[in-house]
Amino acid sequence: MIAKDQPFELIDISAPKLGDDEAIVEVAGCGVCHTDLSFWHYGVPTRHELPLVLGHEISGTVVDGPENLIGKTVIIPAVMPCGECDLCKAGRGNICQKQKMPGNDFHGGFASHVVAPARYLAEVSDAILENHALTDLAVIADAVSTPYQVMVKSEIEEGDFSIIIGVGGVGIYGAQLAKIFGGKVLALDISQEKLDQLGQVGIDQTLNVSGMEIRDIKKAVKEKCREMGAPSNQWKIFEMSGTKPGQELAFALLGIADTLSIVGFTMDKLEVRLSNLMAFDANIIGTWGCKPELYADVLELVAENKLVIKPFTETFPMSQINGIFQQMLTHQSNRRAVMVPDF
Repeated sequence: MIAKDQPFELIDISAPKLGDDEAIVEVAGCGVCHTDLSFWHYGVPTRHELPLVLGHEISGTVVDGPENLIGKTVIIPAVMPCGECDLCKAGRGNICQKQKMPGNDFHGGFASHVVAPARYLAEVSDAILENHALTDLAVIADAVSTPYQVMVKSEIEEGDFSIIIGVGGVGIYGAQLAKIFGGKVLALDISQEKLDQLGQVGIDQTLNVSGMEIRDIKKAVKEKCREMGAPSNQWKIFEMSGTKPGQELAFALLGIADTLSIVGFTMDKLEVRLSNLMAFDANIIGTWGCKPELYADVLELVAENKLVIKPFTETFPMSQINGIFQQMLTHQSNRRAVMVPDF
């Protein structure tokens, strides 16, 4: 990335001398995230000055670094904490203010190789690779691990009415995870095609909210709740669309003892009545990335085939990156694009 909205360019970068806790990972695949689009198009600043290689959903093979890691297939966590600060010691390492993020703090995964901190690399077992391509697993670094962390933070329990708003990208995995955690899942989206994809993972309670007024959506959601035999309170609402209408709807659905989790990101501002939180004794939580220590749990779900990855990813040669980013702007794909080096 040279500048906002400018085409990506292919350049050569010399491999640096590795530090004691660094490894070189040969990239198998790098997922394209809405955060990348935010850096490139919507003016969200990167912490590293431009030019910068974007990309933070990375899978690959360690080719240099600590001897015990060479040859290992790994996922590079999207956020890697310092491990020493007060936030890290309090178990909040995912929001460590000294954290390192590929494609933000240092050159990321839209490349042939990445230099990354070695201690947090999440090893992918041979058992997983028997049924999954390492390329497709790149999305674990954010699209899967981020909703996993928010499920943990939301304290979702067996039988909770769980509303997923937006089931493209992160949401398709969020819906699966809510079901895995025992939630009674209702998926909301404006795309019937995205909602129909959920049938592949056994989620059949959906609501297409395209063109509906919020009051009508609330009525329809309550009816769905009754049909599904779910509690009328203590709902778990997960906003994953990263849009102003999605976030407005999420807040409007908030009721008695509910928990709203904000996962999607938008630069748009909302006008809401915060007194609803007081009146409903409700909670709103945010989440940023995923703590590296939770990756083992995510990988176990994949190994056990409880979490389905492949149908919702699509691979492209890295040389097509400019076209893929343009498609993202116009929402032309329902699958997570994973870029594969071809240079």
